[in-house]
Amino acid sequence: MTPDGGADTRASDSRVPRTRVVVGLGNPGPRYDGTRHNVGWWVLDRFAYDRDFEPFERSGKRLETSGEVDGRTIVLVKPRTYMNRSGLALTTLWKMDGFEVARDLLVVTDDANLDVGRVRFRPGGGTGGHKGLRSVTGVLGTGDYARLRIGVGVAPAGADLSDWVLAEMSPDDEDVVVALLPELSEAVAVWAEDGVEAAMNRFNR
Repeated sequence: MTPDGGADTRASDSRVPRTRVVVGLGNPGPRYDGTRHNVGWWVLDRFAYDRDFEPFERSGKRLETSGEVDGRTIVLVKPRTYMNRSGLALTTLWKMDGFEVARDLLVVTDDANLDVGRVRFRPGGGTGGHKGLRSVTGVLGTGDYARLRIGVGVAPAGADLSDWVLAEMSPDDEDVVVALLPELSEAVAVWAEDGVEAAMNRFNR
């Protein structure tokens, strides 16, 4: 479907290369690098490292790199707009030949409703109160895109959620997530090749 509501015949044309886009939600700047909210960026960094992608470079409102994996182009995107405006970095996605949001977009994000180290692929759904997902859904006009949620621990009773996700993890919790990064990198590759259902079956826990 094109933005004006018409049928997009390109998406069914097998001659059109299938590009996958993986968006890691987070905040730009060194002060946020180690925070819970930036776990999505950690996954993209690990994936780029594992596949020998070039360093991320500025491209408008995002940091971006891309490469070939098993004959398919994978584009990695880190919004530079801060979390609650993440969707603004994605406004040109529909211009890519044959791109279908439900099939070709994966958003990787922290989840403060999951215990540390829990992993949840989903083919779509609500935002769960996550401001980055809310922005992405608002810009795309749909929640029908795959997301990979990574548990960063449930905020303690009485704690402010914003303060919790913008704080660094304890060393023990960080060790759990860092130890998961190789598996999460592989999970992204499985999604890119085989789709979200295959990724859910293999990696949800």
